[in-house]
Amino acid sequence: MGSELRWDPYDVDIFANPYPYLRRLREEAPVYYNEQYDFYAVSRFEDVERCLSNRDIFLSRFGVVLEHVKRRQSFPLPFFIFQDPPIHTAYRGLVTRIFTPAKMNALQGQIRAYCANALDPLIGTGKFDFVRDLGAEMPMRVIGMLLGIPEPELKTVQKGVASEKKRIKPGQPQPPPQYGSFTESLSDYVDWRIKNPSDDLTTTLINAEFVDERGVKRKLMREEVIAYCNLFAGAGNESTNGLIGWTGKVLGEHPDQRRQIYENRALIPQAIEEVLRYEPPGGVCVARFVAEDIELHGVKIPKGSSLACLNGSANRDDRRFVEGDKFNIHRERLSHLSFGVGFHACVGNALARVEARIALDEILNRFPEWELDMSSASMLPSTTTRGWNSVPTFTQSA
Repeated sequence: MGSELRWDPYDVDIFANPYPYLRRLREEAPVYYNEQYDFYAVSRFEDVERCLSNRDIFLSRFGVVLEHVKRRQSFPLPFFIFQDPPIHTAYRGLVTRIFTPAKMNALQGQIRAYCANALDPLIGTGKFDFVRDLGAEMPMRVIGMLLGIPEPELKTVQKGVASEKKRIKPGQPQPPPQYGSFTESLSDYVDWRIKNPSDDLTTTLINAEFVDERGVKRKLMREEVIAYCNLFAGAGNESTNGLIGWTGKVLGEHPDQRRQIYENRALIPQAIEEVLRYEPPGGVCVARFVAEDIELHGVKIPKGSSLACLNGSANRDDRRFVEGDKFNIHRERLSHLSFGVGFHACVGNALARVEARIALDEILNRFPEWELDMSSASMLPSTTTRGWNSVPTFTQSA
């Protein structure tokens, strides 16, 4: 790694294993400035949590990816995750009434059925890919079931999300995503659902009333319903897919802890939380726009700066987590930042947790032992998300 202190989120070598670099940032430069790409970065848990929690100074209106923040261009409604109050408050409030933990827990039977359909044909083959065989399939079908969206339309949305990632040029200002190209894929479906209501979440969105940012009580417009469906279909699949991929890789690297989970399934919830802490499925950085001059650790961060909140670093901060760079399913349960914090915490986190817990349980039921085939594995070609295209394993069936 050399003696030079450097954090370059677009360096392929750093991206492959960022944690030694992040440890140095925490210890030597808790507020770091990258002159080449003109952004500041905070890396300690206390600082990252503070910045992500302060919606008055650290804004989301220009996006949560550095390349978007540097563009200084607002996102369209109702993409509330890229908004600030009062817009964020109004649109998120509508969604939180839908994605409750109780409602997500009620899906356990369907989720287990999806897992069984994906896993049963692989028993006895000696091979299983955590991403291609399960992560890329089960979450998409769960979201489709929730929204009532047919699978062909969901796959089109997936392709749209993937194409938007390809548009991002590392370190260069980028405009907000061109949602129109794949929003159209769900327009016919929403029009049909308006005329044919059901008990799915799309119908709930169509009929829901809320108070918008102007104080007007109303229903969502057609275009807003379409945008919501696209947001849920894309984001809901991506986060859980990433979590399943990392679960396979991390537990493959820690077989002793995996065997403990196999023997005691009550450990599954805390094992998933530890995977989330250890390898955030959404990546190691969340960006913000700095709206006021601020000073941290003696470093002045001027108004108008781009700030990288390194949640992946915060999750391993020894000040917060004992031996933070070690994977330990028995560690003290403390909140991590993989799903954000406070008013910008991921609204789908309950669903992702339920899906990952059930997926791990069903995998262990069939494959109590696996060895990673990292020579055939491949990471996502993205500077915004650290995840996997493929996590193949050699398995031993139960």
